Amino acid sequence: MCVFRLYYTKVQLGSPPREFYVQVDTGSDVLWIGCNSCNGCPQSSGLQIQLNLYDPGSSSTASLVSCSDQRCSAGLQSSDSGCSAQSNQCSYTFQYGDGSGTSGYYVADLLHINSILEGSVITNSTAPIMFGCSVLQTGDLTKSDRAVDGIFGFGQQSLSVISQLSSQGITPKVFSHCLKGSNSGGGILVFGEILEPNMVYTPLVPSQPHYNLDLRSISVGGQVLSINPSVFSTSNNQGTIVDSGTTLAYLADEAYDAFMSAVSLKLDHKFCFTNRAPYSFQRKSMLPYNLQYVNTLLSVNDIFPQVSLNFAGGASMTLNPQDYLVQQNSIGGSASWCIGFQKIQGQRITILGDLVLKDKIFVYDLVNQRIGWTNYDCSMSVNVSTNINTGRTEFVNAGQMSNDGSSRDQIRGMLALLLPIIMLTGLLFL
Repeated sequence: MCVFRLYYTKVQLGSPPREFYVQVDTGSDVLWIGCNSCNGCPQSSGLQIQLNLYDPGSSSTASLVSCSDQRCSAGLQSSDSGCSAQSNQCSYTFQYGDGSGTSGYYVADLLHINSILEGSVITNSTAPIMFGCSVLQTGDLTKSDRAVDGIFGFGQQSLSVISQLSSQGITPKVFSHCLKGSNSGGGILVFGEILEPNMVYTPLVPSQPHYNLDLRSISVGGQVLSINPSVFSTSNNQGTIVDSGTTLAYLADEAYDAFMSAVSLKLDHKFCFTNRAPYSFQRKSMLPYNLQYVNTLLSVNDIFPQVSLNFAGGASMTLNPQDYLVQQNSIGGSASWCIGFQKIQGQRITILGDLVLKDKIFVYDLVNQRIGWTNYDCSMSVNVSTNINTGRTEFVNAGQMSNDGSSRDQIRGMLALLLPIIMLTGLLFL
């Protein structure tokens, strides 16, 4: 039983605007909301939020998207849309990695956004977008404990909101997030580029449906693990994906075994001259390894090694112990932890989820087809580039957005779209 995190934000859609809570998911493309005719949509949420169903008939600016619409045709290429010959409605069916699914039809309506325009926050800005209206949900999406109104896909295909807004010249084709890792949660999501001098970048693997990176090697305690490079190569159902919709993180099968062995060896070497080691390995069913302290005087940084994920272009993502360990409830005064990396048996898929994305600025630069990151205190303000066909870069101090979307800091710049991020912290049963 480990702590999990769910990052979600609020969006406003329609006329008059209605508010919806949506999970932030870089592993999928489409924004969809549960609709008034939904079968399987939760009626309440354990997050203590009010769930709302979108009703196209109640919005004066809503319209259905037909099969002949150019946007629907574009979505067919990425399997983000389909077409019902009987109704002539553009539709969709999505299946997620946890086995849950949703299906529905597309509507076009207004997205209300917090924007920064020449020195002040403009809260009544709108942009026309196409999004999904869910009429069926299955699997975990039907459960009320972590229920939200929908999922905000931030993929790079044509039907993603970031692609739609950039094609209209409203935002640059880049977005950024900073997910706060403490139990209080929070963070910021920016339709624009967060600028920080210590950013490192690695190229996106071209022609992939997800944000695939070229992971070359893994180091534990400064030593590169002996893993065949083919384990990390990108092909069908293989490769390394950045996915904010995944709570923990997954390593390719062979890489996981080498990683766990290396961590265990580092611990054994560090405490080989003591009468008892301040940790113990336990296996719960198959995965993951569970680590429990018997010595409460040492921090995880004193015990566990630093880990480095090494990518193409010389970019490395350094993970301190708190970046790959997840704390459980205390047992008898001792801190209990589990390793957040897991493996998918028999597959060569590596997924970088919230476990490693938190407490870092991440920039998804789709124009230059690269992703960058740097360690950062996500409770602090950020500088944002809002260069939109101007030939120059403007800077804004976006500040830390509160849950009501207001900003505490004076803001200066051209145009950036801001969304506050909220975080649920709870228990994950493994």
